[in-house]
Amino acid sequence: MIRTEEMLLNVGPQHPSTHGVFRLVVKVDGEIIKEATPVIGYLHRGTEKLAEDLQYTQIIPYTDRMDYLSAMTNNYVICHAVETLMDLEVPERAEYLRIIAMELGRIASHLVWYGTYLMDIGTTSPFLYAFREREMIINLLNELCGARLTFNYMRIGGVKWDAPEGWIDKVREFIPYMREQLDGYHEFVTGNEIFLNRVKGVGQYTQEEAIQYSLSGANLRCTGIAYDLRKAEPYSIYHRFEFDIPVGETGDAWARYQCRMAEMAESLKILEQAVEQFPEDGKIMGKVPRIIKPPKGEVYVRIESPRGEIGCYIASEGKKTPYRLKFRRPSFYNLQILPKLLEGENMANLIAILGGVDIVLGEVDG
Repeated sequence: MIRTEEMLLNVGPQHPSTHGVFRLVVKVDGEIIKEATPVIGYLHRGTEKLAEDLQYTQIIPYTDRMDYLSAMTNNYVICHAVETLMDLEVPERAEYLRIIAMELGRIASHLVWYGTYLMDIGTTSPFLYAFREREMIINLLNELCGARLTFNYMRIGGVKWDAPEGWIDKVREFIPYMREQLDGYHEFVTGNEIFLNRVKGVGQYTQEEAIQYSLSGANLRCTGIAYDLRKAEPYSIYHRFEFDIPVGETGDAWARYQCRMAEMAESLKILEQAVEQFPEDGKIMGKVPRIIKPPKGEVYVRIESPRGEIGCYIASEGKKTPYRLKFRRPSFYNLQILPKLLEGENMANLIAILGGVDIVLGEVDG
């Protein structure tokens, strides 16, 4: 009888495949994982506590640093919360600019996931193609707001700047190009036998488990639950657009891959409708007081970010700074299921499972 001893291995925090400064303490018996303990907090910035001493507009740049791959949706959730508390009306043109910016950001975020995930499990070329298309989106957003990652574009009551001349036409031209590239991604990877063997049946869980662990986004929809806040609780002007909610069936890494790839196609549908409906003129800021002081009270809003349900809770005492602010960060909640998924798995599947969950550590740590 072969006798083995258990070992403790550190995966990260410097390991590139941990998608950030993340440490995973893994107890292994041979090649089998007996226990996995995530160690987080290396990127903790204390955003929620700092916000208590910041005026509401000063909080917006801090949200860029949470999920730094989808800063536009982070910007929006804090603005949406304050607007809801103050009962502010946002001009139509500003709402369209917000939707276009957020959906471009959603595609860019999924492209980073696609490229890095494929590199995690052994291929380099998809990463290069994905970042080529992402660079085009980043250039578009750079023209809109002057930044490439931490956008700081949304404002309470609207947006900081109007779209430059010809910008909407550039977005319109990008849509068919991106559709063609998505077809290429599928041809290149989706039917690849080696890829399918690496992801099918890996990191599998049921609908009940997804709900118990408060999963959201593709991590929830991969089990067959068609839940997307853009449909379930429409915010902004999402009710004006026709799009589907992609769902999987098997709840494994393969289903999560399918969901995110289909979500990019649905975002292109929304963008196509948004640029066609885009108002020719109009204001980009509503009637907002110079110093923002929401009335005394509480509010919680939630929206659909690329990683799932991101929420913002504000408790106001009627002052120019919040009494309390709290974010529901989807990466933090989605990470909870990782120890369960890794228990009993082969060590070779660790990175394939972690990458499939698609966490951003700035959002995990807060």
